[in-house]
Amino acid sequence: MIALSQRSQNVTPSSTLAITAKINAMIADGIDVVKFGAGEPDFDTPDYIKAAAIAALDAGLTKYTPVPGTPELREAVADKFKRDNGLDYAPSQVIVSCGAKHTIYNILQAICDPGDEVIFAAPYWVSYPEQVKLAGAIPRVIDTTPAQNFCMTPEQIEAAISPNTKAVLINSPSNPTGTTYDVETLKQIAEIIVKHQVYLISDEIYEALLYDGATHVSPASFNEATKAITFVVNGVSKAYSMTGWRIGYTAGPEDAIQAMSRIQSHSTSNPTSIAQKAAVAALTQPQDAVEEMRQAFEERRDVICQRFDEIDGVSYVKPQGAFYIFPDFSEHYGRKLDGKKIGGSMDITDYLLNSAGVGVVPGDGFGADNHLRLSFATSLTEINRGLDRIKTALQ
Repeated sequence: MIALSQRSQNVTPSSTLAITAKINAMIADGIDVVKFGAGEPDFDTPDYIKAAAIAALDAGLTKYTPVPGTPELREAVADKFKRDNGLDYAPSQVIVSCGAKHTIYNILQAICDPGDEVIFAAPYWVSYPEQVKLAGAIPRVIDTTPAQNFCMTPEQIEAAISPNTKAVLINSPSNPTGTTYDVETLKQIAEIIVKHQVYLISDEIYEALLYDGATHVSPASFNEATKAITFVVNGVSKAYSMTGWRIGYTAGPEDAIQAMSRIQSHSTSNPTSIAQKAAVAALTQPQDAVEEMRQAFEERRDVICQRFDEIDGVSYVKPQGAFYIFPDFSEHYGRKLDGKKIGGSMDITDYLLNSAGVGVVPGDGFGADNHLRLSFATSLTEINRGLDRIKTALQ
């Protein structure tokens, strides 16, 4: 047998996509499963965005576009950064890619050489370590705890930086924890980044989904020195319920953006022309639909937290953003449930799915085996139905 590349063999599959596929297969077979797996809003894409895509089709906008995105969309992204984040970028400092995941992949491909190190927190989004490895670099994972809101401290980052460090990656609000960095901590981290002259990759894809009156602050807005070495990553997937449209973007150092464009020209080329036109509408039209969805998610956050308060042996950090909760189920490890000993997050995930009809995502793929991730991007009816089943299953 001809050998596959070492690179491909070192990459593990996405646990979130794997469990979602399994849940969907069970539902297709007629099995009643309450889904907490998928990290996507359950709302439809707003009508005005779909109308823009239909108009693009009718106008014949179905051809290649410039690799880094249409001038119209890059201008809209630059305007968004100015309006929402107080950041001045020229369109030449913006690149549009096939989702924020693709954006981060391109960043790492553009800045990393073999042996470089990228620092990020655990719990982490499942693709971070794999994308770092695909760039030939080394993940340097900082373990965080509920007591520190699952956020890296400036002291931890300072201690982790080495001569091989190329970037620090921060996700706020976070997938999977729903936690956010406070502004003072971000300022201290920015000072460290500037002092050591390493890149900061700020994954802000859940920026619009904040609760309890909180507002988002991008670290690139602190000063020009920080902005000069920061990639601000965002997209339309979460805020506008456009996960399938595959439009993400970043603004950052112009030489790196040009390198990303060269890389993208040999992989995907441009993002879909029709989806780009829809993204222009999303970013430039009134944002009422975004706020309506945010309010719904906040209500669901409150309900799912209330329901977990009723379950013995489960603790959690209250999410401050995004649409995930990441409770600790480890008090139930070591028990026998349905005749099988529960040894970790995969075991309890299997138990809840097969015995209780509840689909969750195991925490081991996020670097936190004591936990399970539940997405509350589903209806209040389903949240209550699912938490009823979890409570009964654990009693």
